[in-house]
Amino acid sequence: MLEELNVHNYALIDRISIKFSPGLNILSGETGAGKSILIGALGLLLGQKANTSIIRTGTEETLVSGLVNVTHNKSVLQWLKSHDIEPEDGTVILRRVVKQSGRGSIYIQSVPVTRSILQEMTSLVFDMHGQHEHQSLLQIENHRKVLDFFAGCGEEADNFKIQFIELKTLKDRYNKLIASERERLRQVELLKHAISEIGKAELKPKEDEELEQEHKLLANYERLFQLLEQIYGNVAESRGGALASLRTTRASMDELTEIDSSLNALKNQLEDSYYELEDFVAGIRHFKEQLNFDSGRLTLVEDRLKEIRLLKKKYGDTIEEVTKFYEDSTVELESIENWEEDKEILKRQISEQEKALVESAGVLSEKRKSAASVLEKKVEDELKHLGMPKVRFKVMVREKLNESKRPIIAQYGKDDIEYVISPNLGEPFKKLKSIVSGGELSRVMLAIKSALAESDDINSLIFDEVDAGIGGQVAIAVGERLKYLSEFKQILCITHLATIAVRANNHIKVEKIMEKGRTFTKVKTVKGQEKKEEIARMLAGDKKEDVSLKHAEELLLKYGSSDSKFAP
Repeated sequence: MLEELNVHNYALIDRISIKFSPGLNILSGETGAGKSILIGALGLLLGQKANTSIIRTGTEETLVSGLVNVTHNKSVLQWLKSHDIEPEDGTVILRRVVKQSGRGSIYIQSVPVTRSILQEMTSLVFDMHGQHEHQSLLQIENHRKVLDFFAGCGEEADNFKIQFIELKTLKDRYNKLIASERERLRQVELLKHAISEIGKAELKPKEDEELEQEHKLLANYERLFQLLEQIYGNVAESRGGALASLRTTRASMDELTEIDSSLNALKNQLEDSYYELEDFVAGIRHFKEQLNFDSGRLTLVEDRLKEIRLLKKKYGDTIEEVTKFYEDSTVELESIENWEEDKEILKRQISEQEKALVESAGVLSEKRKSAASVLEKKVEDELKHLGMPKVRFKVMVREKLNESKRPIIAQYGKDDIEYVISPNLGEPFKKLKSIVSGGELSRVMLAIKSALAESDDINSLIFDEVDAGIGGQVAIAVGERLKYLSEFKQILCITHLATIAVRANNHIKVEKIMEKGRTFTKVKTVKGQEKKEEIARMLAGDKKEDVSLKHAEELLLKYGSSDSKFAP
């Protein structure tokens, strides 16, 4: 429900903030005070189209924001979750800006959205009656949903949709299996070739790295041997190398330390160097002795590396990736080769699912037809009560047909469901949107909503022209129905009729004032004496006359909000 509406620089509105309550919220005021401007601002927040003419003269932009409580609305909570938008303490903030440049911005919480996305979200919370926009029941796709709620089979219909999607998934898998026999055979040959080629290679982890190192040694054997000979000659003792010089130096150092023992540390350092070099010479000699050039081995290494590189070029950048391709291909080949078995399993599953869906669709259809007749009677009774005794209402539950006019089953069953209306005796039934009068449409919607009071999950209903062209007992009946409906929904209603306004849980007065040569629309919540005076004004145009005030007091005592579960 709408908890708060803030409007800045919209038409005659400079800046206002309105708090709404549960139950029946009434907006009243003199003709031209700006009540419809408020509804326009609210419509902007609900996703209606906008143009720059709404921007208050002398300003650059219009801003409308609203605080919406979504705690008990499962549909909108699911929608928010699917769009990664998180309510805070059960509420979301809607904000819309329209700029003189024609550009604007829309946010749900802090998430920027398009106008269509805003409209999609708010249509789950609000119904606006009095114009043909933002009314959920004017959208035929909502008729099935509302009837299912009324019939108590909403969850059953949702489960049917899940089963329908599962059947479609099974059929897609089946069609994929049989789509192209030639393609299947071609894929089998490709997989078999890859598996055979990779399998014969018997690849080992890191084998390519080891072969690359070995190839480097074999390919550079001559230079390697030359360098080893040169190094060995420079350090070996037998060839007068560095080791021989160190041996002579050691003898001199022995004699030196006998003269000056303080040089013993240096002597030890020399000894360590000698033995280190001796180990180095031994290592070089061993490596040189082991070095062996095998031209045949070089050829084998090169051929193997060539084979591995070809496999990597075709199946992966590394041996690990090639091996993974081999494993995946083996699994896929088994799956394809078992396709006949899979096909038969799928055919059996599809047949069983189709049979179950046909049975479920029949059960759903019977429940809908039974509930439809009850709903028709309830709505027509409501319409009579609202001064429209000749209007006929019908819930059409017909077989869903394809383009060839053959019966089909869709995601919510076998039925096409539509609410239609006959405005006068003898006239054919027409679509709800064919009702031209905003007042009549509002009353029809009030009748339907009253009949469905506990069946749909729309939280807030907005009535702009529900009292158009009515008075007397019909006006009293409209007030009764609005009051009844407000026990289940939040109602926002603009009215000129005192017999409706007296029932308000929250009465908001809209007035136009002049300040510093400019016109402003202002709002205030009226209670007590101020509320009585506003009712008196609505009755007789004079809020101070004793007769009007007395009549207003009598109406408030008779029809006031004490009969509501909400506090006055």
